[in-house]
Amino acid sequence: MTKALRIHSSDHVATLLEAVSAGGAVDVGGTAIVAHADIPKGHKVALRDIAAGEEIVKFGFSIGRATAAIRAGDHVHSHNLATGLSGTLDYRYDPHAAPRAPASDMRTFLGYVREDGRVGTRNEIWILPSVGCVGRTAERIAAEAGRRHAGQVDGVHAFAHPYGCSQLGDDLGATRRMLAALAAHPNAGGVLLIGLGCESNQIARLLEDVPESHRPRIRTIVAQTSADEFEEGLAAVADLAAEAAKTRRQPVGLDKLVLGVKCGGSDGFSGLTANPLVGRMSDAITAAGGSAIVTEIPEIFGAEQMLMDRAESRDVFDGVVGVVNDFKTYFLSHGEPVSENPSPGNVAGGITTLEEKSLGAVQKAGHAVLTDVKRYGERIERTGLTLLEAPGNDAVSSTALAAAGATVILFTTGRGTPLGFPVPTVKIASNSELAARKPNWIDFDAGQVLTDGFEVAEEALIDRIVAIASGAETCAERNGEREIAFWKRGVTL
Repeated sequence: MTKALRIHSSDHVATLLEAVSAGGAVDVGGTAIVAHADIPKGHKVALRDIAAGEEIVKFGFSIGRATAAIRAGDHVHSHNLATGLSGTLDYRYDPHAAPRAPASDMRTFLGYVREDGRVGTRNEIWILPSVGCVGRTAERIAAEAGRRHAGQVDGVHAFAHPYGCSQLGDDLGATRRMLAALAAHPNAGGVLLIGLGCESNQIARLLEDVPESHRPRIRTIVAQTSADEFEEGLAAVADLAAEAAKTRRQPVGLDKLVLGVKCGGSDGFSGLTANPLVGRMSDAITAAGGSAIVTEIPEIFGAEQMLMDRAESRDVFDGVVGVVNDFKTYFLSHGEPVSENPSPGNVAGGITTLEEKSLGAVQKAGHAVLTDVKRYGERIERTGLTLLEAPGNDAVSSTALAAAGATVILFTTGRGTPLGFPVPTVKIASNSELAARKPNWIDFDAGQVLTDGFEVAEEALIDRIVAIASGAETCAERNGEREIAFWKRGVTL
């Protein structure tokens, strides 16, 4: 008999753990239902009759309304379920956040302690171009310097991008803030900023946004005024590597870890396995005194009240409201609905509406108190759980997590992706089939939650995080997958 999982006792649907054919029996917690159609695994089956126009409940919350009458045993998906989301909302301030639990995990990882007390999980040299024109130059320098200094530092990496010129106002300012935040990252033992010379994003102005305490480990080159920018770049990296090599790994507590949590290419299992498992990691690290950062604002639409209810204060609540409604206004001002999600891959994997996707995605934040809200390009300042403004795009949001200070990113996926970002990016598969099929992409199989339970998977994942934070490579690192991407919101000259 095919098995299906009902997440909450009030749910109208259950998620199939394997495909079922029309006429086949589905076991939902000991109760049998006959499927009226072929239903793929990860998709939803109705547990009772649902009238047209009635709200459909999953995770204990509405995921939209039925667009047609649905019988118990029917496939519930895009043909009979539609979103109920529209525009901005007035939200209620009704805090019931539990106080943060005392530290409960005494594990340590081997990190690089920086002058400001932050701890890196890598000791690398980062080459950041101020403008796209010298992106390839930065990559050439990084490739040669990486060969020369292998073993001296953990790596030399260039992060090319197409921006830094033909931008105006806040759009240019956001690019500058992102680069400045990356230049101050604790995983970078040294940073080379390389500019062209005539660009809008001038190196001197960019440096002003870097905290003064970090400037001693930064070198700069302006290509148009350099006799040989390649050789000058290699010399600068050599100097930075020699200094960075003086810092060694040392044991530190989990209170020094900063997790960025992200989901990409979700499927019907993401909200059952990988995302709630990552939520347990968020809870464990924040309980130990560390930090977790959740983002992807358009992918909390429909579930935002759950975060608002955990706000530490009225100011934090107001910050969440501002970020959420500003993002909805951003969509509407471009003539786009706020519910223009899930993606085709999400739909194929069994997710129907944005509410359903959001209710699964927000679980990455666990149950920790929300202690702060930060805008795009800002760095976190407090321990605990922070909500960061950024879109859902994998590369843009993951770059924002790194710039905000994440030293490890936990990236859940039900579809798979090879992408990696400036900091170690741990790919966590929502289903075991993906983990088995793409072992060169996937670092951890959260599908084991369905067979071994959350407690076993939780212990295994936190051990894996500690190992990676201490220097073990992720799949993306082994594959040389490291990208950055910025959120372009303004005009281009």
